Amino acid sequence: MKNSNIKRRDFLRIATASSLMLPASLSFGQQGTVDAQTQFGTVRGMRANGVNVFKGIPYGASTSGSNRFMPPRNPTPWREYREAFAYGPAAPQSDPASGNQQDGNESEDCLVLNVWSRGLNDGVRRPVMFWIHGGGFRSLSGSSAGYDGTNLCLRGDVVVVTINHRLNLLGFTDFGEIDSDFSSSGTVGMQDIVHALKWVQNNIENFGGDPDRVMIFGESGGGRKVGVVLGMPEAKGLFHAAMIESGATLRLPEKEAASALAQRVLEDLGISPSNLRAIQEVPLQRLMAAYHSVAATAPEAGGGAFAPTMDGELIPHHPFWPKASPVNPDVPVIIGANRTEMTLFAGGNEALFNLDEAGMRQRVAELVGAENVNSVVSVYQQANPDASASEIYFLIWSDQSYVMASHTMAERRAALNAAPVYLYYLAWETPISGGRMMSPHSLDIPFMFDNTRINRFTAGSETAIALADKVSDTMIHFARTGDPNVGKLPVWLPYDAQNRHTMILNNVSALESDPLQSRREIMQPILKL
Repeated sequence: MKNSNIKRRDFLRIATASSLMLPASLSFGQQGTVDAQTQFGTVRGMRANGVNVFKGIPYGASTSGSNRFMPPRNPTPWREYREAFAYGPAAPQSDPASGNQQDGNESEDCLVLNVWSRGLNDGVRRPVMFWIHGGGFRSLSGSSAGYDGTNLCLRGDVVVVTINHRLNLLGFTDFGEIDSDFSSSGTVGMQDIVHALKWVQNNIENFGGDPDRVMIFGESGGGRKVGVVLGMPEAKGLFHAAMIESGATLRLPEKEAASALAQRVLEDLGISPSNLRAIQEVPLQRLMAAYHSVAATAPEAGGGAFAPTMDGELIPHHPFWPKASPVNPDVPVIIGANRTEMTLFAGGNEALFNLDEAGMRQRVAELVGAENVNSVVSVYQQANPDASASEIYFLIWSDQSYVMASHTMAERRAALNAAPVYLYYLAWETPISGGRMMSPHSLDIPFMFDNTRINRFTAGSETAIALADKVSDTMIHFARTGDPNVGKLPVWLPYDAQNRHTMILNNVSALESDPLQSRREIMQPILKL
């Protein structure tokens, strides 16, 4: 068979995509087709410039109809071959009222993945770098140009896998308290990711990969998902290293809050709890309209709305609350964040980039409370004496939203006294917009994928290319060995509560001991971390 101050939630769907401007630079000057065998049938991809590329490979069946809100199932096997030349559908996510789709083609038949590899069945077992996309738990896909794995394959002879999975209402609405047949509906999006990891275990050798060396990594919502996968017993043994980039989720919604949200969905749809099965017959557009209606007023506290439920079974613990989940303690982990994450979320709000002292203090009060403004601002100004009022505001906002959580996650993971945890802090600054964005959310992605030439934040600058050379080789070595020390950066020592070793990534990178000490000591208690 052939098969061809803007609201923060508004930015989750574009946080990653906003920095990805140009298509990946695959040159097809010497292209040809290439086949690979999976457990469900043969897939036909493209070979170009020494890299085999397969896109849109099904790892699960369609999630529509009777499969909606149910655990993932295997796809129906196919005969002959299936074309894998184009990315598959993204998970449904768009508001029907908008008249367009946020991430291109969307469908409930979205359990697809993409593979880049230099060799097929050549006897070489390459490390696998398994990327989980961002966009919170609600939007985007693994098919963005900035996730193209070509450069990583050529640089380090690894296999790169990116995936799509269920999101938002379809992936994370917990109807379990309403009908036991839907007992795991609040986690099916995470179950999809585990299902894809099982596909890797069963098939990746045919793509030149090593199922015993799988690194999961992701940014923003993808980092949050990595943190959740670390706490899933079903994922044990399916991956061997992990990286959380700007993925600040310590805890998830619990049953009571998740069930209340599910009830609101049913009310919007006009479905009686006694007739929950009817939700599997609701047209997709109507479901998406209900999702956007409910999400617009849903609370963000406790892990946020339409996020995986901490159900005590599939996800027995919060990822990092009040301590790190003990489920996969033997997996080495890298955790980190960017210096001014929140400049991305400022969007076109010019006022935020031109604050005076009074305006800065007023906005900081919204973050830390009026009673803490003077002490917090004093600490940040002493630590950053040359910073403008706007830069101080962005530093505090970024610490409040991402950076302090990354430190807390590293502390709690290290407290397991098992596999090492490594902490980084990306301080390299983008030159675009006169440099005012500094180190925004998603800036790390082109460095990890060695795709700095096509990213608007890095724009192929010489300093970005030089840093990407160091960072991508470090991540490749981490995938290969579980140790980031490949000699490109200073010796990277594990994080612990005594030394708090942190790798500062910049034009001149350095390992420092507790570089944000004064900020950490004042902010963590205020944030109750």
